[in-house]
Amino acid sequence: MTPKEKANEILDKYWLVDNIIPMFTVKQAKQCALIAVDEILNSRRKHLVQSLKFYEYWQEVKQEIEKL
Repeated sequence: MTPKEKANEILDKYWLVDNIIPMFTVKQAKQCALIAVDEILNSRRKHLVQSLKFYEYWQEVKQEIEKL
């Protein structure tokens, strides 16, 4: 899955929680998605050398969410 596809998937999970009626505005869902990705990035920072590709992937996902 590309970072852009992952960004859309995460955003959709916050925006359309029940797949019918949006629980948040797109802006609120975007904020939630960014918080989730920041948590992933922060949890892995200490292992950055071992997982540079992991970190770069999630950085790209974060950038794609910000573009939405």
